[in-house]
Amino acid sequence: MNEKNVIVIGIAGGTCSGKSTLIDRLKEEFGEAITMISHDYYYKAHDEMPFEERCKLNYDHPDSFETDLMLQHIEMLKNWQSVDVPIYDYTIHNRSKKTMTIKPSKVIVIEGILIFENKELRNMCDIKVFVDADADVRIIRRILRDAEERGRSLESVITQYTTTVKPMHEQFVEPSKKYADIIVPQGGHNNVAFQMLTHRIRALLGE
Repeated sequence: MNEKNVIVIGIAGGTCSGKSTLIDRLKEEFGEAITMISHDYYYKAHDEMPFEERCKLNYDHPDSFETDLMLQHIEMLKNWQSVDVPIYDYTIHNRSKKTMTIKPSKVIVIEGILIFENKELRNMCDIKVFVDADADVRIIRRILRDAEERGRSLESVITQYTTTVKPMHEQFVEPSKKYADIIVPQGGHNNVAFQMLTHRIRALLGE
């Protein structure tokens, strides 16, 4: 097989819009038959900074990602080569020393808030899906997620949201919605959109 046999599906959307729910359902449906890769794996390492300084970085700006490495890895996957992706540790705001091996398949699903903002990344996607949700819903989900899963205080989550997450969403994420082929309200809870996507993926896997 060559890269012409591989389809890349991009799933973008604002923070806590429902991307993860959609992707978890796809994983449950297809398992290892499809390949999943997240832009979040590629947050830049900042070993040169103390933790206090890393906390102040703007993690919602395109420059916070090593997108060139992600592009390289997607190209390798499309050529049926396995890749070792970085693992990011949110509790220390830094890339860990570990990596994770991702194997190729006929369907590669990439996700992230800014994947349609980057032209090269956007052009790699054969199908572009934007998951949409109201801002008030997203901030509530963000508070719950960061407090429960990432050990953040309520104050730190709200400060980060108002100083970087919201402005970056308005500057980069929301405008990238215009590039989507499909806009999905309610994310993974939108059963009609989920069924359409699974039907398409099943057809691609069967080709």
